[in-house]
Amino acid sequence: MTQVPERSHAAARFFSCGNSQVAASSRMSETHQWLHKVTERQQLEVSRVPFSAMDRWGFRPEDGSLAHDSGMFFSVQGIHVRTDSAWRPDWIQPIIVQPEVGFLGLIVKEFHGTLHLLVQAKTEPGNINTVQISPTVQATRSNYTGVHRGSRVRFFEYFDGTRPVRTLVDVLQSEQGAWFFHKRNRNVIVEVFDDIPEHENFRWMTLKQLRTLLHLDNVVNMDLRTILSCIPTVLGRTDAERLLGTVPEGSFAYRLLHSFIGMGNPQLNMSSILSWITDIRSRRECVQRVVPLHHIDRYGWVRTDHSIMHEEKKYFEIFGAEIRTSDREVKSWMQPLLSPTSTGLLALLVKQINGTLHALVQMRVEAGCLNIAELAPTVHCQPANYADAPPEHQPPYLDYVLTLPRTRIRYDSLQSEEGGRFHHAENRYMLAEVTDDFPDEHRAGYRWMTFGQITSLLEHSHYVNMQLRSLIACAAACTTPPG
Repeated sequence: MTQVPERSHAAARFFSCGNSQVAASSRMSETHQWLHKVTERQQLEVSRVPFSAMDRWGFRPEDGSLAHDSGMFFSVQGIHVRTDSAWRPDWIQPIIVQPEVGFLGLIVKEFHGTLHLLVQAKTEPGNINTVQISPTVQATRSNYTGVHRGSRVRFFEYFDGTRPVRTLVDVLQSEQGAWFFHKRNRNVIVEVFDDIPEHENFRWMTLKQLRTLLHLDNVVNMDLRTILSCIPTVLGRTDAERLLGTVPEGSFAYRLLHSFIGMGNPQLNMSSILSWITDIRSRRECVQRVVPLHHIDRYGWVRTDHSIMHEEKKYFEIFGAEIRTSDREVKSWMQPLLSPTSTGLLALLVKQINGTLHALVQMRVEAGCLNIAELAPTVHCQPANYADAPPEHQPPYLDYVLTLPRTRIRYDSLQSEEGGRFHHAENRYMLAEVTDDFPDEHRAGYRWMTFGQITSLLEHSHYVNMQLRSLIACAAACTTPPG
């Protein structure tokens, strides 16, 4: 892969295509028709099955973990976590252990002066609506090395050094720390210059089209959202001023774009932010220990042949599934799926500070987090899990977000999490602008950051969690309102 170009130049090219009026290979109505046709053709069937009926999956006698007999793919194990949190500082839970690094690749190519992105309509067993728009390549190591004994991963040759490309983004990022143990994916964007073979499940789209689709529920999948969030946004002054001239001055889109591209005055400089992150990671306690899965019954988890579920009916459930589809590398298989028991809430509060829009982020500790804590949205929780929690242990700002007037909400949609491991995992993603009297002093574990500062951290691994990355992609969609 050739050398990464200057990030501000790459940012200018992406912003240009994000605000471009050039039509891609299809209009929005045709995109919906395409998704409908792929859904009909792939004919996905997902059926719950007892664990004992799962072919090649079983509970290991030595530690009780639920695993594939090849030792590949992933397993469900127990994890014991001890933290310094006052609310349930010590617990054991099931967690997905997938040591191999996943691969998320997006191909881009310039047509008529505008970058287009090659996306696929991909079926996942856990998707609410069967097919969602995903990256060009979305695969585990077991997939692209052929452990599943299926057909090859299409277009992977553009990411393994076989074909010449220009690398625009290449960074390891985490997945959901509450459900995965130390899970990481490689997020890659490459620019190609030769002709790409056409396929009915793949389509070229502009960034503007994808951002328009992000205003809809459950259309753009989680893996594509995380790659989109890694696109650089900070521009040089000339490009920044030219881009701001395309948006109505004073509008929310203008102020948001102003924050993304690195203009204005951050409340804290990057050195102060990095020092704050390092301080929290060095002081907060998060001791993780993988334990035999049968230990989970000590903390209220109940395992039957049909599911693993908490006795309070909170958090999530794990069950066995048989999947059949007509258009995947493998046509049928069995696997466990994790299904949350309620819809999550992921909200990012924003406020104008020093003439620049800032987002209120928190450093969040999670059971499976690789590096103690990562930046997360202002509110990051399943509200139903805290229904019986005393007020002092409710997530900060939860009540504030739930009682916000609609006039303060700038973005609001339901988005699915990854459908390959999670079944109907859906979160409400919100972006809300608070009033000037909202306190902006530092609260423990929270800081105000510009969007440009957040995307600058996304050049590096393990600073920004999956949910905040999804919100960054959704927020970027608000710089180019749908239309």
